Amino acid sequence: MTTLEAPIAAVLGKATPAKRKKFEDGLGLRTVGDLLRHFPRRYLETGSLTKVRDLRVGQFLCVVGEIVECRQHTYKDRRTGRPAYRVEAVLSTDGPRLKMTFFAKNQHMSDWHQSRVAKGRRGVFLGQAGRFRDEWQLTNPAMTLFGVADDEESIVDEIGDLYPIYPLTKGLQTWDVARAVRAARGQLDHLPELLPDHVREQYDVLDVARAYEWVHAPEDRSQVARAHHRFRFEEALVTQLVLARRRRAVRELGATVRTGGDGALQTAFDERLPFELTTGQREIGEQIARDLAQPHPMNRLLQGEVGSGKTLVALRAMLRVVDSGGQAALLAPTEVLAQQHHRSIVAMLGELADGGTIFGPGEGTRVELLTGSMTKTQRTEPLLRLASGEAGIVIGTHALLEETVQFADLGLVVVDEQHRFGVEQRAALTDKAAIPPHILVMTATPIPRTVAMTVFGDLEVSTLRELPAGRAPIQTNVVPLAEQPTWLDRAWARVREEVEQGHQVYVVCPRISGDVAEADQDEVVDVDEDGNPVAAPRSFAAVEEVVDQLASGPLAGLRLARLHGKLPAEEKDATMRAFARHEIDVLVSTTVIEVGVDVANATTMVILDADRFGVSQLHQLRGRVGRGGLPGLCLLVTQVEDPTSPARERLAAVGDTSDGFLLSRIDLEQRREGDVLGASQAGRRSSLENLRVLRDEDTIVAAREAAEALLEEDPALLEAPLLADAVTDLERSQQGDFVDKS
Repeated sequence: MTTLEAPIAAVLGKATPAKRKKFEDGLGLRTVGDLLRHFPRRYLETGSLTKVRDLRVGQFLCVVGEIVECRQHTYKDRRTGRPAYRVEAVLSTDGPRLKMTFFAKNQHMSDWHQSRVAKGRRGVFLGQAGRFRDEWQLTNPAMTLFGVADDEESIVDEIGDLYPIYPLTKGLQTWDVARAVRAARGQLDHLPELLPDHVREQYDVLDVARAYEWVHAPEDRSQVARAHHRFRFEEALVTQLVLARRRRAVRELGATVRTGGDGALQTAFDERLPFELTTGQREIGEQIARDLAQPHPMNRLLQGEVGSGKTLVALRAMLRVVDSGGQAALLAPTEVLAQQHHRSIVAMLGELADGGTIFGPGEGTRVELLTGSMTKTQRTEPLLRLASGEAGIVIGTHALLEETVQFADLGLVVVDEQHRFGVEQRAALTDKAAIPPHILVMTATPIPRTVAMTVFGDLEVSTLRELPAGRAPIQTNVVPLAEQPTWLDRAWARVREEVEQGHQVYVVCPRISGDVAEADQDEVVDVDEDGNPVAAPRSFAAVEEVVDQLASGPLAGLRLARLHGKLPAEEKDATMRAFARHEIDVLVSTTVIEVGVDVANATTMVILDADRFGVSQLHQLRGRVGRGGLPGLCLLVTQVEDPTSPARERLAAVGDTSDGFLLSRIDLEQRREGDVLGASQAGRRSSLENLRVLRDEDTIVAAREAAEALLEEDPALLEAPLLADAVTDLERSQQGDFVDKS
């Protein structure tokens, strides 16, 4: 009999070496266990086979049919100018005929397509129904073609009421995978059960054998749901056990208690404030104070809308640590933001930022700035004051992570806009402390990974929902150039009107410079009048070009300036200072102004090619306007034509709500969770296989409860050895590195 650890070749029967390679390399399935965990991505409700008499656009079909027409066409590729090929076949079914189109880059591939769908061939065809030029289409068809009568009978017999559709690679069909899974299930003698019986009973979870049966060969949708619940709970439980064990280990390492000493510095600072703290700021300040007084590290997320006063809360926490004899570091993602934090914190502290040392009896402390553009000479004195303990607070960029930066007693690390830093980067700073420091991370719009870790319970969460007085509402409108090309002229006219009223404007571009960007691979490909694919390259707005176009065109006569990450640090800082002094009317910038930039007189923002930005970025960007009590306006300009595309849906969501917490959930639904246990950030595959944080929130919470109970009764999991092995495997994996570093 076969085991889960057996090579996948054991269940592939007479499959050729090339087909085995497609399973192993194309799908990454090396063992029988890998194959069984390769779950269907959806199921076709066939009722044996789809009846196509009453077709609907978008309907998924699973039909037996016969090819009645097949033609090859040659045409000129408009992008390359080279010959290209397409094969058109017509499938006869028990209803309307379905046209299928196959594109090929060369004659050899075209001939191969033509031989597969030659007139007279019969088979099972899967695809999505569509309409083009009043003809029914079968889009992206997959097929198994019959060779002899026995083939036809056996394949049709395998198609039940719910037919599994598996994730595939080129050269494999869904029935290839289905047959391999069926063979594996038939040859397996025993399926090991990770979950203890009492846990499965308490949380109503299927046993593993039935779960595999119901996920691969269900009779109805309820069986699919029960099977998925089993595997999601299992994954959540293993993950929660890793997190829970690490939390316990961190607590055992301990942290220096920061009670605030006599509180002289924080008290003096509070007395200097020209306004009253909001109720939320006071309550969260007390919450953080309790965390800092514990003998184990704080790991807290402070989230709040743009302008809600997060930095003030963080500064009071830093002052409490300094009062306790320790030091605090604030890590910012950009030099512009680090410099602004330094200026605003020094201004808020006044003379308290000038004197005293963290070991002396005085109330004051030194506030240092460290950025990558500072020369070695400029860094020498700040580095010495940090190493000696004379400086209690340091604000910096990635420069804080360098080996030359040493602390006398690092007690608190504050990470601003935490999603801009990877796990390893935060670890490089916290590792500079002899004893684990307390950690406070801040964000205005929680991004997917933050939301994921919040649900998993690895971060304690504080939320500032109040906005200080003086914040004005921001009106956000989408400007769809494909539908309303003249609206851009109106947008520039509105910019000029705002400037004439004495206000200032941001214009944001996705690029610094360049000519034409290549068409995105995931963009919808247009089809020309002959049915051939056409992907027209898009040109995206670039700062260097836009600033010249505006200065010589619709905004001629206004004071324009440019700002982006490739400018020298001195020029960037000088530009921002000039904009703050109202020496500049319109600032054309990249997302370098996304966070931390605070110019009260800025009322309008135009974001060009806004579809190039994520939901969180757009929300952050528009938070730069309306900060001085004047109503704000944000215009989201896009060239995307399809109103139902994900890009346009993102823009519509940002336009419909100013609730950053709601937008964070929309962001999570679109972008997935990121790597919950690993170092991956946006754009990489999630380490979660079956779980989705929003959909499975209740399952994750239940699994955390189960994990805590298991560890309370059996810390080493001796009574559940297979579960213990799974936890250990995850801890040792690359993904498990996260927990050591977060």
